[in-house]
Amino acid sequence: MQKMRLEGHILNGARPRLRGLGKPTVLVEDVLCGEAARLDVKAGSTLSVTNVDGGGPALLTLLLPDQRTYSATPLGVPVTDQDPLPLERFDRREMEALLRARDGEIADATGVALFDTTSKPGALHVTKVTQDCSVFVIAPVTRGFVETGGGSRFALRVQPPDNPSTELALPRPLGRIKDEWRIARGTALAYEVRKGQFVQVIDVEGQQCSDFMAMRASALDDGVERYIDSTVSRTMARAAYPLPGLHDKFYDQDIRPLLAVRQDTVGRHDTYALACTARGYEDRGFPGHINCSDNISNAFAPYSIARRAAWPAINFFFNSWVDPGHGGLSSDEAWSRPGDYVAMEALTDLVCVSTACPDDVDPINGWNPTDIHVRIYEEDSSITHSVSWRAQPEDGAKLTRHSAFHPRTSKLTSHFLVSRDLWMPTHFDATGAIEEYWACKTAATLQDMSGLRKYDVIGPDAAALLQHCLTRNVEKLAQHRGFYALMCDERGSVLDDGTLFCIEPTTYRWCCGSDNSALHLREMAEKLGLQVHVRSLGHRMVNLALQGPKSRDILSKIVFTQPGRPPLENIKWFGFTIARLKDRDGPVFMLCRTGFTGELGYEIFCDRDDALSIWDGVMDAGAPDGLVPMGGAALDMVRIEAGLMIAGAEFGPDVDAMESGLGFAVDFKKDDFIGRKALERNKAAMRRRLVGLTFSGKEMPEHGDPVYVDREQVGVVTSATYSPQLGHAIAMARVAVENSDDGQNLEAGRLDGHMKRLPCTVCALPFLDPKREKARA
Repeated sequence: MQKMRLEGHILNGARPRLRGLGKPTVLVEDVLCGEAARLDVKAGSTLSVTNVDGGGPALLTLLLPDQRTYSATPLGVPVTDQDPLPLERFDRREMEALLRARDGEIADATGVALFDTTSKPGALHVTKVTQDCSVFVIAPVTRGFVETGGGSRFALRVQPPDNPSTELALPRPLGRIKDEWRIARGTALAYEVRKGQFVQVIDVEGQQCSDFMAMRASALDDGVERYIDSTVSRTMARAAYPLPGLHDKFYDQDIRPLLAVRQDTVGRHDTYALACTARGYEDRGFPGHINCSDNISNAFAPYSIARRAAWPAINFFFNSWVDPGHGGLSSDEAWSRPGDYVAMEALTDLVCVSTACPDDVDPINGWNPTDIHVRIYEEDSSITHSVSWRAQPEDGAKLTRHSAFHPRTSKLTSHFLVSRDLWMPTHFDATGAIEEYWACKTAATLQDMSGLRKYDVIGPDAAALLQHCLTRNVEKLAQHRGFYALMCDERGSVLDDGTLFCIEPTTYRWCCGSDNSALHLREMAEKLGLQVHVRSLGHRMVNLALQGPKSRDILSKIVFTQPGRPPLENIKWFGFTIARLKDRDGPVFMLCRTGFTGELGYEIFCDRDDALSIWDGVMDAGAPDGLVPMGGAALDMVRIEAGLMIAGAEFGPDVDAMESGLGFAVDFKKDDFIGRKALERNKAAMRRRLVGLTFSGKEMPEHGDPVYVDREQVGVVTSATYSPQLGHAIAMARVAVENSDDGQNLEAGRLDGHMKRLPCTVCALPFLDPKREKARA
């Protein structure tokens, strides 16, 4: 593939500004291992591709408006210097769909490699695009990456043409557009939306509030105004703001649904306040200031809708909140960025209005009101439920997607919640969380855990980097073995936790919870001048957790290992092997003796393309043993019973590893590692300790509830659940060492601890199986 490399040069990286004078360099997209990222680029734009992980290649190809195949020829690359794209090594569905509309043929596509295997992390190529086109940057998956390691990540930025008249690009259409309008700043527009159609409200330049209201058309025909009621909507959705998923609807005063939120790239809006009013400006000393309420009344006038001095509205992109201390309503600059939007499905015929707020006297529009764009899509538009997610503030936004196992899990449940950038099942219709819990205790469960982050750390200095960054001794880790470890900062706070596996002497796989792990490892490698690549496996590597006492029996029916790999019966706790499904020709997967339940269990890591075959193979083999799929609700029960800690609950930036109950994962006998000095100091002078709390009944506290001795708060609840096996509520809590002895009586506060308290008793962790004999069995 590496015949020719486009000329490029290294630039000093800078984080893009969210708002400011001039056109910022906008981070448009990231492309991970096995994916192809699409950018619709205007002529004169500058495309930059950063090799985040190092190595290569990244493949670049593009499609002009009148073309029927992809190539790099418009960038001045001769046909003789291009190669056919390796179609089997990346997700080509979007490329094929774009060509299908033009009767093109994906097999004819060619491209050019931007990097090679010697490229260093941070290498940057810059290309000038001379024609409007759709650019694809591809990160092909390395063959055999499950067994030997691999991965890649590239960051893509587009600098718009240096032309003041050039408009910022709108997001790509979500379907077939029926109509669209640009709403100039300080104005409003009324429009009709039919049942089944979709309305998309787009913040063109970012940080611009847009008030939205919808009237039920059938009620207007009867001379009655029925419109979005924020109180009813919050009550029915059981949330401050409806979001894509099960609780996604806006209701009217008759509790009839008007709209369902399908996609939201901001996730922070306002449903408490009114649209801005003339009186509001007058009271602040701006009489005669144009306002959204008057604009809404004027826009609604042709529909005989009565004028109002103050219109209730859904204030899209308006960043407001209710202070939990004094109950005051506060606001600040919006979170929205250029091109952010909300897309909703009309559940009945509607008359809608959207505004481009004129407020230029406070932060809500960044003191600089801009335009809003509205699109209406046809009824047959396929717009999935998605929210926007960014691992880092400067990263490109990713819409939540379905896991590779979704074709199977979606047939069994409609209950999904967002886990980072994936939709994950909470429980399954045929069982429910309690039955799934007992199956994990007595038989076996299979759970999609693909939200776990996977990185391969590769190179001659891989062990040295990990030894510096992790709290366990990497030098003692043999091939086919793993261990649980922490990644701490200099203060001893846990940046991330995970499991490290030794694939080969210079290749390690770090399976963790946060994208910050890779960022931290790359920064440390650069600081120390080490020869090592930290490569992202993205969603190309997916994983399942098979947990429960029957898990080994189930695997014995379907696991095949080559003679050079450990067989199933020889894999001990935290060991792994490379296996295949059923025989030597079956799909390959990494089988680990690990889990997050406290039970005997295994985890399966495989290529996304093999996900369904492996799911089916495990489920078929486990049916006689009572295997059932399990969701996140049951996992939380067994996780807390087993005393297993998670980020944002037991550990985080405000507490060190020792006070998080993770001291067992810190090896003070090894050479220096990041955070060691702080942890040694804190170990000798711990003020708080993570303990268990047991309650007499089923009523349980919530995360963050205070723990008391008489009038004094001595701790805080970190996680709580009802334990079906114990028959009462349990919790983990961080309490003062003086109050952490087993058997001490405490109280968990409800209603701020003043009106209600739940008596509890301190106990050791874990609540069950203190020697973890089940997991080691």
